Amino acid sequence: MGETSVACDLFDIGCVKFGQFKLKSGLMSPIYIDLRLLVTYPNVLRKVAQAMAGKIAQSALTFDRLAAIPYAGLPIGVAVGLETGLPLIYPRKEAKEYGTAKLIEGEFRSGEVALLVDDLITKGTAKIESLKPLTDAGLLVKDVLVLIDREQGGARELAGYGVTLHAVYTLSQILDELVNAGKLTAATCDEILAWIRAN
Repeated sequence: MGETSVACDLFDIGCVKFGQFKLKSGLMSPIYIDLRLLVTYPNVLRKVAQAMAGKIAQSALTFDRLAAIPYAGLPIGVAVGLETGLPLIYPRKEAKEYGTAKLIEGEFRSGEVALLVDDLITKGTAKIESLKPLTDAGLLVKDVLVLIDREQGGARELAGYGVTLHAVYTLSQILDELVNAGKLTAATCDEILAWIRAN
């Protein structure tokens, strides 16, 4: 039997769920993607890291280090770093009130280029917020790499800040693979896509 796709793996381990879910924005969504579960499934996390490393090569991205966004993006960033041998830093959600009180963990130099890494993108707001501590520290961020683009305006929002989005999958591609694998009906797929276009 052949190797399963990353999309099917994500569904099988519960990272992609269908139903009714309240999002951070308050909207009710027919799909929920929770990539924090990847930490419990190292084989799937490895496949995700390999896919993201492949996207870096395919897009010919040039940068000095990875910068992962806590919390969901951090284990993915570490896995991509292990897969590629590239160094990693990450902006803290809050500054430490002891020790060095750093806002960014890991070594870097002002003027270096960082590739921002996260699990997925919806509107792009969290990515824009994560840029600030990096750019304030003198780092340049030209590109963002995610596993999944929910196709709800994130790429356009980033472009407004001069940043290019690179996604391994669009949500449409994930849904298509699940339909082809018999894990999702075409009717449910169409409903979800209609909801995404409306929101």
